[in-house]
Amino acid sequence: MIKTGIGYDVHPLAEGYRLVIGGVEIPGERGSVGHSDGDALIHAIVDALLGAAGLGDIGQFFPSDDDRWKGVASKHFLAEAIEKVRDAGFELTHIDSIVILQKPRLANHIPKMRYLIAYTLQVDESCVSIKATTTDRLGFIGDGNGWAAQAVATLEKM
Repeated sequence: MIKTGIGYDVHPLAEGYRLVIGGVEIPGERGSVGHSDGDALIHAIVDALLGAAGLGDIGQFFPSDDDRWKGVASKHFLAEAIEKVRDAGFELTHIDSIVILQKPRLANHIPKMRYLIAYTLQVDESCVSIKATTTDRLGFIGDGNGWAAQAVATLEKM
């Protein structure tokens, strides 16, 4: 049996914050505002994984109003999510994701993101796809005031 889940997350950008995407700190003028490290890519992947396994969403396990998660690196959420997925009898076959961000450009950072996410999930890097796009200067993201990520997870029942 094959299951698919989708995840989405969005965060505002502001000065004085770090920009962490896929577990990688990206240099720039503005960073992601969030309760944890604000890593919308990993948050979207966690939601996709949990959704595919029928386990709910990130907010059920790591609520943003719980101080235990304040400032925590999102890769911890990812590690716990894949453990829950495997405990439910599923194995990850593929993650496809996209980061939507006007700037900075991410092409040089994507290999490290893929490695870090694959390592955390304990899968081959070929199982993790990360793409990046802009909104051609349209809207909240195009104005540089925020960013978003989408992910799709494919699981196989073992």
